[in-house]
Amino acid sequence: MRLQRISAATAALAALTTLATACEDSPKPGPPAASPSASAPGAAPASPTAATLAGAQAHVQQYTSCENLSTDPNDSRVPLSGFIGAGDWGITERGVCTDKKARGEIVLFLTPDMKAFQQAAKDHAAKLLAEGRGDTDLASRTVVGKTFALTALKTATAVSLVDPPNSDLRILSCNPDVFVPEGFKKEKALVEGCFLTDYVNSPDGQGSPHRGAVRDPSTEGAAKPGQPSTGSLGLPSAGSIAELKQLVSPHTVDCTSMKVTDEQVQSIDYMPVVDGPASAWGVKQRAVCGQLGGEQRAHNLNWLDTVSDMKTLQTKAKAAQLADLKDDGRLKATASKLLVGTNIAVETNNANVRRGLYQLQFLYLNCETGFTAPAGYRLEKAQVEGCVLTNYERPS
Repeated sequence: MRLQRISAATAALAALTTLATACEDSPKPGPPAASPSASAPGAAPASPTAATLAGAQAHVQQYTSCENLSTDPNDSRVPLSGFIGAGDWGITERGVCTDKKARGEIVLFLTPDMKAFQQAAKDHAAKLLAEGRGDTDLASRTVVGKTFALTALKTATAVSLVDPPNSDLRILSCNPDVFVPEGFKKEKALVEGCFLTDYVNSPDGQGSPHRGAVRDPSTEGAAKPGQPSTGSLGLPSAGSIAELKQLVSPHTVDCTSMKVTDEQVQSIDYMPVVDGPASAWGVKQRAVCGQLGGEQRAHNLNWLDTVSDMKTLQTKAKAAQLADLKDDGRLKATASKLLVGTNIAVETNNANVRRGLYQLQFLYLNCETGFTAPAGYRLEKAQVEGCVLTNYERPS
């Protein structure tokens, strides 16, 4: 399942980037470089075959900030562990500069023998994969040119370097299971088992922007499971509440206790999307799963719907969502989100439940103005204008 792959959180090439999440924080800037290798203001951009770190810096500066270049091995901007230096992986010199735009660091490696560098990267990735670390390189921030490489400590830096159409820099990945979405390049590396791409994956959704078209499953014919780059994965369906319960319970939605009712069931902590008579929302039959309360407060409530008129449901859900977003641009914490199939829906405010539903191919109805999903996530046409169906949620 592609979503499982895209959600794997790791920094690529652990020997280069054992940065963990600490390196996504803004490190204290190191001392300005005293090295004469720093490029002078107004210097012409270096060619992709830069022979010095200053040349590599100048090339990087075509795409993003790379200030205060230093070759000091003790520069405080380089993490204390996890970074190889000169003499390994075909590297002859190492330096660090600061990307002021992304508020992060760039560790530069001069690599005259790029094939040796990529072979070492492949060997290292193969070792980690053999140890069972299947997430190796899924979120790589290792960028290569022809005679230099770098590690971007911030995802935004990596995107700035490889995203421009004229960029000759690429992300290096040596995990054959990495998925490159529609609209991005996937090119041969210098060694078998690795590839180069202009796609930056990131589990926080801050990676490369979406380049593919908004898909319309109703016009694409048969679904092509596992191939979102060439077709929709489709949406789930069920013929009754019993079938819907069987589809989602017990692994995704806990329906050990379920009540089928037309009555409005909600609590102060769990607010459904459908408000009022269900039939007015295009809902055919409705059930609520969870503990309805009594002596104790209700908890773990989720709503299951079979839908006779999906357009009506989405139209009314859009109006409710926009009304909720109007004040502060955010949905209330107690408000449920509507995840739909072809003729079914689930309403839940539980993020873990939603993650499970995405695995079952349910998609969230998002009607935020200007919303788009990052590359690698599904983004499909809804039945109402101004909304999309997606499996991506902005971090709260």
